[in-house]
Amino acid sequence: MDKQLIAERFARSRHSYDKEAKVQAEVARKMIGLIEKCCPQSFRRIVEIGCGTGIYSQMLLARLRPDALLLNDLCPEMGKSVAGWLSPAVGFVAGDAEKLEFPAGNDLITSCSTLQWFADVGGFFRRCHSLLQDRGVLAFATFGRQNLKEIRSLTGNGLDYIPLPRLKASLETAQFDILHAEEEESTLLFPTPLHVLRHLKGTGVTGTEKRVWTRHRLECFCNSYREMFATQTGDIPLTYHPIYIIAQKKNTR
Repeated sequence: MDKQLIAERFARSRHSYDKEAKVQAEVARKMIGLIEKCCPQSFRRIVEIGCGTGIYSQMLLARLRPDALLLNDLCPEMGKSVAGWLSPAVGFVAGDAEKLEFPAGNDLITSCSTLQWFADVGGFFRRCHSLLQDRGVLAFATFGRQNLKEIRSLTGNGLDYIPLPRLKASLETAQFDILHAEEEESTLLFPTPLHVLRHLKGTGVTGTEKRVWTRHRLECFCNSYREMFATQTGDIPLTYHPIYIIAQKKNTR
C-alpha cells in the first residue's frame, strides 16, 4: 500500500470530491443514522479517522454534538477543507492513522470509507480498543470485495478488500462485541466508460493505479467496458459495496 501515492491522489481530488462522492456521502448518512439507532448513549469525546473534506464530520458535529472531536486524515491538505469547523473543541491532525498516536479515553472512534486503505486492519482494531473507554464504540463503514468490480476485472488492479465475516472475526479477537453489521451493493450509471474514469479520478480512489493511460490502453478499456458491462439501455455501471459495522469495547473491569 503506497500511502504517499494515496495521499497525493486524494489531495488532487480535494476540490472535486464532494461533487463526485455520491455513494460516500450516502454511506456517511447511513452510518450516522446507525450510530443513533444502535447507541443511545452520548459521545463526549470522538475521533474520526479519514475525515477527507468533512462530509461525515459535519454530521458528527450536528447530530452527536460531542464536547471534543478530533479529525484525522492522511492528507495534510484536508485540514484546509475542514478549517471552517475547527475550534478549541474541534481539532485536526494529519498523518497515517495506523501510525499516529491518538489520545486515549474516547467514547467513539469512527470512520467512513477509509479502512480499505489500511495495511493492518486487525492491528488498528486492537489500537482502537486501547484508545476507547470501557463500553466505548468503534463505528465504521468500509467496502467489500465487489467494490469497483468492473475496474478490477478490466485492469487487474484494485484493493484487497476484507469481507464482512473476516472483519467481524478480527473485531471479536480484538475484544469487541458486534452491535450491528451489514453490507449492500450500490450501482452508479454513467453515459460512457470515460465518465467512469473521470468520476474515480474526481474522488481520488485511483490510489493504487500506477500505469500510464495511453491512447491505446484507454481505447481498449472503453471498448471492453461496453462489451462486458453495458446495460441494455447502454448505460455504463460502476458497483460500490459498502459494509457497515458498529462494535462496542468489552468491559475489561
